[in-house]
Amino acid sequence: MKTILLAVVLGVTAGAVAQDAAQPAQGQSSAPAQGQAQGPVIKDPAEYNAYVAAVQQKDPSAKISGLEAFLTQYPNSVMKNTALELLMGAYQQTNNMQKTTDTATKLVAADPCNMRALALLAYFDRARAQGGDPNATQLLADAKKYGEQGLACWPKVTDADIKKMQPQMDNIFHSAIGIADCQNKDYAGCITELKPPADANPTDFSVVYPLALAYWPDPKTPTTPENSLNAIWYAARASAIAPAQLQAQIEKYARGLYVRFHGGDDGWADVLAKAKAGTTPPADLATMIKPAPTPPEQAHNMLTQTSPDKMDFATWEFILTNGSQEDQDTVWNAIKGKPVQMNGTVISTEPDQFMIAGSSDDIDAKKPDITLKFEEKVPARLVPKDGASFDFQGEPASYTPNPFMMVMEKGQLLRAKPAATAPAHKAPVHRKPSGQ
Repeated sequence: MKTILLAVVLGVTAGAVAQDAAQPAQGQSSAPAQGQAQGPVIKDPAEYNAYVAAVQQKDPSAKISGLEAFLTQYPNSVMKNTALELLMGAYQQTNNMQKTTDTATKLVAADPCNMRALALLAYFDRARAQGGDPNATQLLADAKKYGEQGLACWPKVTDADIKKMQPQMDNIFHSAIGIADCQNKDYAGCITELKPPADANPTDFSVVYPLALAYWPDPKTPTTPENSLNAIWYAARASAIAPAQLQAQIEKYARGLYVRFHGGDDGWADVLAKAKAGTTPPADLATMIKPAPTPPEQAHNMLTQTSPDKMDFATWEFILTNGSQEDQDTVWNAIKGKPVQMNGTVISTEPDQFMIAGSSDDIDAKKPDITLKFEEKVPARLVPKDGASFDFQGEPASYTPNPFMMVMEKGQLLRAKPAATAPAHKAPVHRKPSGQ
């Protein structure tokens, strides 16, 4: 919600309120015409003159002085609520936020369903909290309270001018509630409250960006596909409307969400351009941003693109762990019992058996994924130290998918150039499922 909208909401104070309240009835005036409501009556001429003198001031500072004096002298006047409302508007005109909110608080205490005061308090308390006020927690709690109070008051509102402002005021109320819910980690509530004002005001960074964060509060933890799509869209949208110094950072964040969900950055530029030019998420968002292939789909794609005898060990491990049974069988039948020469890292050794890490992921984790068995004990002088990298040959004999372990038999230590009958295996690489 931009400040200009708040000014529009409060603008009726200077118009309708002033017009109706500037000259209340004095004394026992004649009865109103049929169909007209009797306005407030000031019976004391001195009180009447003090009130009229204050409200007729054109200069905001002079009006403030007059109204403050009036309220001090006549604290129980029938015009108290109207005077407070006019005073609130005058302070707002002079950009005195503290006095504006103080007056609004007094007005709500006297008139619990004064919609202008409730909207103002909900807006300013939220704005101060989001602006880094040290009392942010209490301010958001107050903003939510005023927002809920405002929404509950609509059935009691009869003022036509106020009713015209309901869409704008509702955006203020819902935004205040939503930001408080976000702060309290009630992300479902935050989304419910913030989405309508974010869609109604797509250039309001103060609600668009928090909405993006609510859809995917922890990028390290997968969320639902629908929430992922919305998080990407609103984050991309926020990058276009953020303060200049934050735009690059937020765009990087949005791209990170996209890559995590989609599995790559292909198509990102088009999504970003549409988000920057658009407003609400398009109906075909799920078509625009497709999820990353599942691990079985990734495994099948690997097998489609490369024959098993050309794959590196990490690819074998990925398919044998994540692939369908059919794809696992295709790879295993192609490599079982055939000599494989490769490089690995020693995790632990016994005279006739080495535990080896063959993929980069398992090397980094110091976790064995190969059991290399020798037909004879390896001489102690040839046994590599734990953590050493070395070349070896073995024949795949069996495997377990999870946790992955491949048993290779007929192990050999290689010190010379690999034989032509057993082509050198590719260096191990990282193989993690996309989007994880």
